[in-house]
Amino acid sequence: MNTSLDKCRGYLRAHALLDEKHAGLERPVITISRETGAGAVEIAQLLAERLNQRISKEDCPWTVFDRNLIEQVLEDHELPQTIKRFMPEDASIFSAGSMVEELMGLHPSDWTLVHHITDTILRLARMGNVILVGRGSNIISAHRKNAFHVRLVAPREVRIERAAELYKLSAKEAAAFVRKNDRARRRYVKLHFRAAIDDPLLYDATLNTGRISFETAARLIADALPH
Repeated sequence: MNTSLDKCRGYLRAHALLDEKHAGLERPVITISRETGAGAVEIAQLLAERLNQRISKEDCPWTVFDRNLIEQVLEDHELPQTIKRFMPEDASIFSAGSMVEELMGLHPSDWTLVHHITDTILRLARMGNVILVGRGSNIISAHRKNAFHVRLVAPREVRIERAAELYKLSAKEAAAFVRKNDRARRRYVKLHFRAAIDDPLLYDATLNTGRISFETAARLIADALPH
């Protein structure tokens, strides 16, 4: 059972019921951009737990869309699971083999896949009470007044240590992992949104998790939202 995807489906069902009663209500949305190893997944979960303590039982619960976002995209656009391997957060890297498969019609184009991802992110942002991690979600939802955009950073050595511990890597492997993922995300944002991922003007707040705990980061983000 995919517990993460089940939560997403529960979120969508809750919205379908609530939107009939609260048409026009604009709920907040939080986007989180991150350096690799800055703690985005952990902070997003802590943040959702904290925010869910504030809402009434009748309201839609806060839900995190991170790795499960792609599952939601596949479901929204009725795409096969095999497409998932063509949707990394580094769409500028297409192998010769994948381009041949695209030309043969075996999978949608890179542009089409990003368009599907953007469409799903916009739909979730309109619903609100959602935390969107990565995929340029801050740029996609930049025009929404209900959106709060956060960038998570930390010193490189701290992020390498976290990656080594989390993924059971050597220090050398963890350093390569951090470097590769940071470059991939930078390319993704530059290619598809013509923006620099570390441009401070794209965010409402930047938090250094090398100086503060994940719990403190979650509290600061939650407190920045209107009650």
